[in-house]
Amino acid sequence: MRRLTLIFLFLLVGLLPLRAQYRDDQFKRDAFTQTYADTTEKVKADSSVIFSFKEFFGGLAHKRTSSLQSLTIGSAVFIGGNQIYHKQYWKLPLIYGGIGAGIYGGIRFNQLYQASGDTKYQTYSTLSFVGAGLVWWGSLMDGVACYKGTRSPDPYKAMFYSLLLPGLGQVYNGEFWKVPIYWGLMAGCAHFWIENNMQYRRWKWVYDQANSDDPTVEKPPQSAETAKYYRDTYRRYRDYSVLFTAIAYVLQIIDANVFAYMQDFEVNDQLTFKVSPSVVPTDYAAAPAMGMTIGLKF
Repeated sequence: MRRLTLIFLFLLVGLLPLRAQYRDDQFKRDAFTQTYADTTEKVKADSSVIFSFKEFFGGLAHKRTSSLQSLTIGSAVFIGGNQIYHKQYWKLPLIYGGIGAGIYGGIRFNQLYQASGDTKYQTYSTLSFVGAGLVWWGSLMDGVACYKGTRSPDPYKAMFYSLLLPGLGQVYNGEFWKVPIYWGLMAGCAHFWIENNMQYRRWKWVYDQANSDDPTVEKPPQSAETAKYYRDTYRRYRDYSVLFTAIAYVLQIIDANVFAYMQDFEVNDQLTFKVSPSVVPTDYAAAPAMGMTIGLKF
């Protein structure tokens, strides 16, 4: 559970600098200008900054607008920040209670497992920690869903949707046909990871048996060199499978972000490309030069 949390936070920080190349100046001026009923001054969030403590805590105090990226990053650490920002205080006991119960159950069942050795307590401990993580994840997803930007679809909302649940950003953009493609890619890579990991562990065991100095250990029919070759080969294939899974995961996040920006990118009759021959007069030749004229209208 700790490793999954660290991987998620690493991806969260690493993907935030993504910027699409299709912004217009009006969107830059008007982005994230949310106001509250109890404030008279409109304070614009700076969406070019990855995270700002002033912006985040100012949003929690309802004195300024917080951008979606600052709000989500801050709420990943200061749990419940999304709900405070949206004035949904009734959700806080559910979030803190769910996370607290999951952590307590995980620790308690782990103590019982250490004392008795019964594997069912180890399973209960793992499920408790997973449940706490799901409540934390759900608080972030709830905050992204409740955030109201000035653009629809919102590129940052699409990005965080895909970050929290692969394919959800494509659903948000209305591109449902992409979901089975990305899920198929990640499922296929996950299948090969599991298969290669099993083969790696098998050949690692064979290699350890072949190199054992214990006379009571039965030697396998394969030599140590053969076992080492297959062990290293399947380990490399396993690592490639993990890499390709991560690439597919990052690709669907980039896809959701970029295509949300391109929703209002129109291609109509005003966009034309014309190529025609032309005569170019010159000052240093007796006859004009022949060439091509390329015209682009948009």
